Amino acid sequence: MSDHYQWQRDSDTISTDPAQLDVEMIHQFLTTSYWVPGIERRTVEISIENSLCFGLYHETKQIGFARIVTDYARFAYLLDVFVVEQVRAQGLGKWLIACILECPALDLLPSIGLATRDAHSFYEAFGWERLSSADHLMRLTRIPRPTPDV
Repeated sequence: MSDHYQWQRDSDTISTDPAQLDVEMIHQFLTTSYWVPGIERRTVEISIENSLCFGLYHETKQIGFARIVTDYARFAYLLDVFVVEQVRAQGLGKWLIACILECPALDLLPSIGLATRDAHSFYEAFGWERLSSADHLMRLTRIPRPTPDV
């Protein structure tokens, strides 16, 4: 995808331009998250390079993030969604998800998957549904090889 998308609301911006991302801030947040505690910075860098990323900014400071792993036609998975604690409860997370769902790059997708431990009702408000049975899903757990230092 070569196009970048941007949404503006007052002094807040959401952008898919990877050049604007504060990778250090994203890494620091994810390191303390419940879903990838202690994640290595290089792993975060690789995941960003291979995803459609949405940075949330107040003026020029990054305050949130989400990324989509996708083939832009049939498959998409939403990951690493967060808004920093200092600015939560201001509707920014809802705005972030709304912008993701209206992003033209994702128009062809029939569905977007996600996994959450604690935000089911948040995502249900946007139309996500809990799966009554996940026995059709499978996972291969692997021990990853170390990432090369680049």
